[in-house]
Formats: sequence, C-alpha cells, structure tokens
Amino acid sequence: MSWIELAAYLGTGVCAGLIAGLLGVGGGVVVVPALVWIFSGMGFAAEWSFHLAVGTSLATLIGTGSASAYAHHKRGAVRWDLVRILAPWLVIGAWIGAAGAGLLDATWLRRLFGLFQLYVGLSMLFKRTQGEVCNLPSRSAVGLVATGIGSLSALLGIAGGTLTVPFLTRSGLDICRAVATAAACGPSIALAGVLGFVVVGWGHAGLPPGSTGFVYWPAVAGILLASMPSAPIGARLAHTLPLPVLKRIFAVLVLLVAAKLLSV
Repeated sequence: MSWIELAAYLGTGVCAGLIAGLLGVGGGVVVVPALVWIFSGMGFAAEWSFHLAVGTSLATLIGTGSASAYAHHKRGAVRWDLVRILAPWLVIGAWIGAAGAGLLDATWLRRLFGLFQLYVGLSMLFKRTQGEVCNLPSRSAVGLVATGIGSLSALLGIAGGTLTVPFLTRSGLDICRAVATAAACGPSIALAGVLGFVVVGWGHAGLPPGSTGFVYWPAVAGILLASMPSAPIGARLAHTLPLPVLKRIFAVLVLLVAAKLLSV
C-alpha cells in the first residue's frame, strides 16, 4: 500500500467516523464514492469497482457503526427496544440486497435511490417531527419497511441511517434518539451485507489481491484505523448541537448525496 493510498483511506475514515457519530448514517455515504474514486485511480477493473466499494464500505461500517452506537449508548440515547424490533428485518433485507447486487443495473439503482434521497432530504427540511413519543406502524408494516431499508442499504454500502432516521422521526421519535437508534441498527445491516457480498463476489475474475469476494481488506483496515476513533467525537457533537441544526445538517447531507447519485 502506497502512502498516497493510505492517506486517502485515513482521510475517508475520519470523515466517515465523524458523520457516523454525528448523523447516525454509518459514513457509507462518504465511503462508497470515495472508494470508487480511489479504486479507479488504482486501476481496478471497472466492472467490479462499484461492487468492491459497496462491499468494502459495509465491512468498515461494522467497526465504525459499533463505535458510534456505543458512544450514543453511553449517553442513554439508544432505544434498544426499537433496535430489537427492527434488526431481524434489517438483516433479512441486507441479505436480499447483497444477493441482488450482481443482478441489478448499478446506474439505474443509484438514480432511483437518488430520487428517494431527494424526497427524504426535502421532507426533513420542510416537515416538522411529530414529537417525542414513538408510535411505530403495525408489525407487518415495520417488517416491510425495515426489510426494504436493509435491502437498499446493502445494495448501496450504507448502514441505513439515511433511511432509518427519517422513518423513526416520522413515527414521532425525536431526532437525537432517532440518530442514536439508527446508529445501533447499522452494524447488523453491515455484517449481514458483508457476508452476502463475500459470497456473491467469490471467485470472480479480475478482483485485486487482498480481496475476499467483493470486500477489499487493505481499504477496510485503513479506513477503520481513522473512523473508529473519530466516531465518538461525532457522537459527542450530536448531543451538543441544537436539534434544528442537527436536522438541517442531516437534510443537507441527504440532498448532497441525492445530487451525486442523480448526476451519474
């Protein structure tokens, strides 16, 4: 690994960790596009660079998401009762998403998700949350929504916070608890997604040395080295910034991601 490559991974990790702790999104919205750019510069096969970026991003989110979730847990902000309800469905969805990763057109999927991100961002900017009492829909509706969140998250290499946070705030949970609970849900999505991407990518020709399926371990190590220490810093900021500011930061982030996805 060259010094330039290592510096790129470390810089990506710092940004991912801060975002994971601050906004509960796991950092994948930064890691995936960064890895696509890094892998392209390294000359990786273009047909697999996006798959590698997604699988590698999910692997980093196991550590980053766990560090972020623990930091939020220490502040008593995680609704573990909601995590227990959501996690099994998120895992099932992540397996489905990973299984379909090699079958769906990546460009079409990115643009479709970009439209959804645009809707989420605008909703967070212009609609008020309902309160601090969380009233989830019926169990079957929760299962359907959580499965969809897990599927899209695995396909896009994110920990699901960009989808889970709006779902929880729309159900009435305040933004800080929604961010913390989404952060606690992220590692289950990431772990299930990584296992799926290892299986789906196993044996493909043209993958670089150091990879297992669609997971490139040197990048995982470099990013985690920086992201895990920076995630608790982001979590501390999440509990000190005013709630309206945090909400606007999250909405702007989602809109930036939407613009990036729709421009491809």
